Amino acid sequence: MPDIDHLFGSDLTASGSGGLLAVDGSQRGLERVLRRLLTNPGDYIWHPEYGAGLPRWVGETLDVEALTSLIRSQIFLEAAVARTPEPVITVSPILNGVVVRIVYSDAETGKQLTLSFDVSV
Repeated sequence: MPDIDHLFGSDLTASGSGGLLAVDGSQRGLERVLRRLLTNPGDYIWHPEYGAGLPRWVGETLDVEALTSLIRSQIFLEAAVARTPEPVITVSPILNGVVVRIVYSDAETGKQLTLSFDVSV
């Protein structure tokens, strides 16, 4: 079942006729992984345990191993992420934040996907 096309931090995507676009397949999975990682636990009142809360890490002493472990555990909660081959997660510090790069296989198609984003103030 498709979702409404919405990349975290952006506006909803409108069609040429003014309706909302839907998204499915690999793009739907990418959007769900990103939303899970950037949502703070407790932000969704009906699912208070949902989310990794990566923005909470900004300004803290960077523990790459702990952050990588958190990302790995959270992305495996999404059905779109295949467990094998093992996802490759890279966390790199930048001024006032981190850059995260995740290379994983889509569970449905086996296609390798890359999700890269920064979390900063």
